[in-house]
Amino acid sequence: MNKLKERWGITSNFQLVVIFLVFAINGSLSAKISSYLMELLGLSKENLHWLPYYIILLVLVFPLYPFMLMAFGYLFGQSEFFFKFGKRMLKSMGLGFIFK
Repeated sequence: MNKLKERWGITSNFQLVVIFLVFAINGSLSAKISSYLMELLGLSKENLHWLPYYIILLVLVFPLYPFMLMAFGYLFGQSEFFFKFGKRMLKSMGLGFIFK
């Protein structure tokens, strides 16, 4: 854990726990919201082959995840860490132009 704290520039175990909590909440909630959006679009596993279903689901999750990560990071008082993390993530997806 010390290597992770050093790499991320974290000073306390409490901060590490909060960051892990934000990752857990964000991952679960972004997947839930994406599946809800799929239902709104009328797409389900019953009326669509599994491959296009999961591709569309991932296309919905990937851009949603970093924005929610930054929002939850802000709510939990870790905005500095999560804004850097989210910006890197968006740049790697080719959406880095959003924060210029």
